[in-house]
Amino acid sequence: MKAEHYVGGVFRSDGPVFPLIGPGDGAELGAVPEATREVVDDAVTAARSALRGPWGAASVEDRAAALRAVADGIQARFDEFVDAEVADTGRPSEFARTVDVPRAVGNFRAYADLLYGRPERAYTTQVPGWSAGTGQALNYTVRRPLGVVAVISPWNLPLLLSTWKIAPALACGNTVVLKPSEETPSTATLLARVIDDAGLPDGVFNLVHGHGPDAAGAFLTGHPDVDAIAFTGESATGAAIMRDAADHVTPVSFELGGKNPALVFADADLDAAVDGTVRSSFTHSGQICLCTERVYVERPIFEEFVTRLGERTAALDGYGPMISAEHRDKVLSYFRLAREDGATVVTGGGTPTFGDERDGGFHVEPTVLTGLPETSRAVREEIFGPVCHVAPFDTEDEALALANDSPYGLASTVWTRDLSRAHRVAPRVETGIVWVNCWNLRDLRTPFGGVKASGIGREGGEYSLDFFSEPVNVCIQI
Repeated sequence: MKAEHYVGGVFRSDGPVFPLIGPGDGAELGAVPEATREVVDDAVTAARSALRGPWGAASVEDRAAALRAVADGIQARFDEFVDAEVADTGRPSEFARTVDVPRAVGNFRAYADLLYGRPERAYTTQVPGWSAGTGQALNYTVRRPLGVVAVISPWNLPLLLSTWKIAPALACGNTVVLKPSEETPSTATLLARVIDDAGLPDGVFNLVHGHGPDAAGAFLTGHPDVDAIAFTGESATGAAIMRDAADHVTPVSFELGGKNPALVFADADLDAAVDGTVRSSFTHSGQICLCTERVYVERPIFEEFVTRLGERTAALDGYGPMISAEHRDKVLSYFRLAREDGATVVTGGGTPTFGDERDGGFHVEPTVLTGLPETSRAVREEIFGPVCHVAPFDTEDEALALANDSPYGLASTVWTRDLSRAHRVAPRVETGIVWVNCWNLRDLRTPFGGVKASGIGREGGEYSLDFFSEPVNVCIQI
């Protein structure tokens, strides 16, 4: 899939180009156009014009039908999306087939259904009422779109996480300018093709490619005619975007990084806890914001847990690469820091050799560490790779103190057979999501997001509709 901008209903490739590198084998996949400030201006202008055109007058039914048409278009080109996602990210095709593409389809269908079933949540809630002291009055609330929404999506789940924002933004009547990660432009371009074929009015959806600082990303988030910003990515980038947004008091929705803890109590189903921790730590080679990097295990089962976890991790096969050579080197640098801080490497800790084209890619061995102090950078900072550190605890209060001693607060897991403990501990873990005896079991209707440095706001279901629409009270004196 050739990467192109999509601006005002027109595909274009103006601007300098940069290479797209496949992380699986290090081969060059093609060239990507870098959006200039003029391209970004054109995209925002086109989005603003679409708000004043037919999209601004579209009914709830029209918007729901448009979302369903996009969902059908993704489904019709399912294999193309899988191939594009696998080429850009290097992840196993099974992951793309069972997670990335189906959930992208599901995002558009879910918001079409939610919009059609509860249109008042998206646009026209009406609540009669009375005013005090000035006679009778009727108050009602109209929900209107925010306007032009900038969507900045990450490289780890590019299709899933971009559609998770685009679908509710369009459902609420907004127009969108998407800037995907420069590492993963292909499914965004294919999505633009689908939206073009679905017949959405020109300018409703726009796509610009490029980098972040002093480039397309910054041009977009700092643009004075952007009305809202929805971003998923690392916390430092979120802080930079927030500074841009502050100049225009632009509302933001951020899903940022995590250093997610797992609490494994001695009464847990040990097999389930080990299996769940392997999955939560090493899915997509740890390159998911929800992945577990800190594992705290009650001391009576600590040694057995570490042994089993190490054996299961060492036996992993078919895992994907890091997204880039730069990111691989970052992950390996944390392994070196861990060793310098006295870590015991239970398994992994280096780069694998396959004896085929994958040796040209950016792979890192799934790694289990123990023995680090809580002050170690490898324990404190998000690594975003296939690694977890396991440490013991003695009491429930100690486990909570360890879990909560972090600048991050995105997700956590609790493993216990004690129902009372589960209900007691889960609300006290300082994360936006707590999974008990499972991991990443997601319902699109539930709130998703973090606390502290892990984000601002919530996404999912009606929570997304709340962000992407503005309630306006109308008071009519009778």
